Amino acid sequence: MNILKFPSGFLWGSAVSSYQVEGGIENCDWSRDYPAGRACDYYNQYERYFDMAKELNQNIHRMSLEWSRIEPEEGKFDKEAIGHYRKILLALKARGMKSMVTIWHWTNPVWFSAKGGWENPKSSEDFTRFVKFAVSELGGNVDLWITLNEPMVNVSEGYLRGNHPPFKKNIFAAAKVYLNFKAAHRKTYGIIHDLDQKARVGIAYNSAYVKPANKNSIMEKIGVFVWDHIRNHMFLDEIKKESDFIGLNYYFLDTIRFDPLKFPFLAIDNRTEDGSDMGWEIYPEGIYHVLKDLKKRYNKPVYITENGIADAQDKKRAKYIVDHLNWTYKAISEGVDVGGYFYWSLLDNFEWTYGFSKRFGLIEIDFNTLEAKIRPSAYEYAKICKNNFLMV
Repeated sequence: MNILKFPSGFLWGSAVSSYQVEGGIENCDWSRDYPAGRACDYYNQYERYFDMAKELNQNIHRMSLEWSRIEPEEGKFDKEAIGHYRKILLALKARGMKSMVTIWHWTNPVWFSAKGGWENPKSSEDFTRFVKFAVSELGGNVDLWITLNEPMVNVSEGYLRGNHPPFKKNIFAAAKVYLNFKAAHRKTYGIIHDLDQKARVGIAYNSAYVKPANKNSIMEKIGVFVWDHIRNHMFLDEIKKESDFIGLNYYFLDTIRFDPLKFPFLAIDNRTEDGSDMGWEIYPEGIYHVLKDLKKRYNKPVYITENGIADAQDKKRAKYIVDHLNWTYKAISEGVDVGGYFYWSLLDNFEWTYGFSKRFGLIEIDFNTLEAKIRPSAYEYAKICKNNFLMV
């Protein structure tokens, strides 16, 4: 048995996003086609959930702001809504917990979408107006800022594959959105630092470990090189100067396979029958390789802003957490500056196009009664959070 001691001051937490947990959000783009209803009623019951997170020895909480609440009409800000988020941040402080605040976590106000959303050349100006207001009102109570959550997922799912709002399949629209996200992050980074000189600002980026199915296949090796750049580095390369840290969302192993029936004769596979309830293959070693690569390319602090498993029966979650933290520790021992780990998610929540069917939570939610129960795996994670070490 080995004891793996994490660095002093390491942050242990979990994450949520506004649309997935708050409830009562009816004026954003997702609410039209995928209504979340009352979700977990986090908007009203956040203190109860914070008490449970505190019971689980977490010292930081990642949350997001709902743009459609704060700016329900273009250029008109809701003081009551921003005051509510201030109360949430103060409730965390009262419990001795730090905060990581995500400004944009996939959802847009209906007025913003009606103008063309992130395709609109002025979208970054609309976003930065919102950011300037939110940060000026909340800045002193926030420990870490995330500008955008997984922008490349939004580009891919919303504008290339057509699975998420606005349900488009248009490479030219995707290119516009990519450029506008880049501009939005850069402008936002500057605004936050102008308003708070001590602020630390980064992005939450979904990265995968990419490998060939056959290590001897030249075709698959070329595919790995190209896909790794597009998926893991293209956007980060563009904003590396405007990032104080990198937030890593890690769930996937992407295996590149030669497929003569697909152009350009390659397929990307991240699914397996014995994986998570999402069908995703579980590959903890991948987080080590991704962390090492981030160190080599960017040499910035990293926070693991999301890492979690859909596991309704709670049979795999504890091992999933331990195994990923084991590989994270190996990366830390080899010089990667990892400042914290956020399990996704604190609560079972509205899992986007999957609705309430996928259960990621450390806390099980009965969506009929809103009864909340801490899962056994959460207590295993709580031991790690309390002791700041891992026993393997």
